[in-house]
Amino acid sequence: MRAAIVVPARYASTRYPGKPLVPLTGPDGSTKPLIQRSWEAASAVAGVARVIVATDDARIAEAARGFGAEVAMTPEACRNGTERCAAVSGLDDIDVVVNLQGDAPLTPAFYVSELLAAMRDNAGIAVATPAMRATPEVHRRLLADQQAGRVGGTTTVGAANGDALYFSKAVIPHVPEGRIGDVDAPVFLHVGVYAYRRAALDRYAALPPGRLELLEGLEQLRFLENGVAVRLVEVAAPDYDLWELNNPEDVAPIEAALLARGLN
Repeated sequence: MRAAIVVPARYASTRYPGKPLVPLTGPDGSTKPLIQRSWEAASAVAGVARVIVATDDARIAEAARGFGAEVAMTPEACRNGTERCAAVSGLDDIDVVVNLQGDAPLTPAFYVSELLAAMRDNAGIAVATPAMRATPEVHRRLLADQQAGRVGGTTTVGAANGDALYFSKAVIPHVPEGRIGDVDAPVFLHVGVYAYRRAALDRYAALPPGRLELLEGLEQLRFLENGVAVRLVEVAAPDYDLWELNNPEDVAPIEAALLARGLN
C-alpha cells in the first residue's frame, strides 16, 4: 500500500490571513514558518512515499520549495483541506492519501502510522481518522466551553464496529450530571487528520457540501451524509498539548510545546 501525505495550506484564512507563513520559534531561537513545521511533522512519518504541500498561493509555494518540499498548485476554489487533497494531480500510483493539516505542526507521527496500519489491515476501510478519549478534566473543560458559548474542540461518537456515527462541535454524547468525569464515559475528541483511499477521496470531491457539513463547519460530515463510512482509530494522548494555529493567540502555546519537545 503506497501512501502520500498532503499538507493543505491556504493564505486567505478568515481568522488569520497568511498564517502558513507565520514564523514559529524553536528552542534554539531559530524561526521557521508554520507550513515548514507542519511539513516536517508529516516528513517524520515512516513508510510514506511522498509528502506534498498543496496550496493555491504563490507565496506559500515559494516558501515551501525554499525548504525543499514538493509542491502541488491547487485551485483557489477548494473549500477545505479534503477538496484540496483531491485536487492534487499525479497520484496515480498512490493508494492512500493522508490529509495532515497545514496548521497542525504538533500532530504526532504515530497518529498517521496508526491510521495507515488500520487501512493496511482492513481493505474495507475507505476513510480513517483518529479519536482520543477525553480525560475527565478535558470533558469538564469541553462542557464549560460549551456553556460559555465557545467551541472547545470537536467530539465524535462511534458505532460498535468502530465507524463514526457523528462528529460535532457540540459535546457529544450527552452525559448525565452524575456521570460527568466518569473515566469510562465514551467522550472522544476528534483529531483532524484523515486517511482516504483514492476512490473515497474522488467521490468526496464530486459531491456538493452537505447541510450538516455547512451547519457544523466540519468537512468530514460530507462523507457521513452520503453513506461513506469513516473509521475511528482510537489513539493515545501525547505527553504535550495538541494545538492548531487558528488565531494569533495560538502562537505562544505552540512555541511552548516546541520547547517542551526540543523541536528546533
